Amino acid sequence: MNKIKIFLISSLFIIGCKENKKSSQEWVSLFDGTSTKGWRAYNGEVMPPGWEIEDEILTFKTEKILEQDYDYKGSRDIIYGDEEFDNFELYVEWKIPPGGNSGIFYHVKEGYPGPSVVAPEYQLIDDENYAKIHDLTSYNTQFGVAEPSDLQDWQKTAADYAMYTPDPAEKELNPAGEWNSTKILFTTEKVEHWLNGKIVLSFVPWSEDWNIKRNSGKWDESPDYAKFKTGFIGFQDHGSDLWFRNIKIKKL
Repeated sequence: MNKIKIFLISSLFIIGCKENKKSSQEWVSLFDGTSTKGWRAYNGEVMPPGWEIEDEILTFKTEKILEQDYDYKGSRDIIYGDEEFDNFELYVEWKIPPGGNSGIFYHVKEGYPGPSVVAPEYQLIDDENYAKIHDLTSYNTQFGVAEPSDLQDWQKTAADYAMYTPDPAEKELNPAGEWNSTKILFTTEKVEHWLNGKIVLSFVPWSEDWNIKRNSGKWDESPDYAKFKTGFIGFQDHGSDLWFRNIKIKKL
């Protein structure tokens, strides 16, 4: 009888572990198309001006920033502040206008001037037109690049911003005004950036190669950049209209 009890208890324990593992690997929506529940300004308590829901899409519209909002001093970057994530798979569909610029942050910690000084960023930008519309010369000159007026590879869509560049042979970016899909897979053993269903770069976080890139100069004034192994998910406002939908995450 005791052997039977032990067997039953062991079986239930194994089943429970399998169920817990299964539940931890299910997709969880971070935006249902009807509410910004969980989302707020970086270092803030509510959503900043300009962000709203339109046709079940999370949008940032510069034209929606009312005159009375011009005195707003907080960040217009937003985070999903209900939960921090360590290892995960994040999926997002997004769209930007001509000359648009944004980014997806992860492992965000608050208390800094902005997410970009502390969190890794999957770059979202209009590769084709950004440098035609915006003068990058002054900003890029500080990095000693050969053509400072050009958008650098580490500044282009799907880059791990200022760290790793996407493989141009695998990268298929839809033009500004059209939808693209992004997937970020993060574990302590491997990070993958996907664009429109194809993996475009991968690296090992905190490896020797990673540390060489980390210490190459760009992050000299950001000593806490990418040091955290858990944190919030966030979206960057960089002064252009933005559209996000189908935002979901899977814990790994």
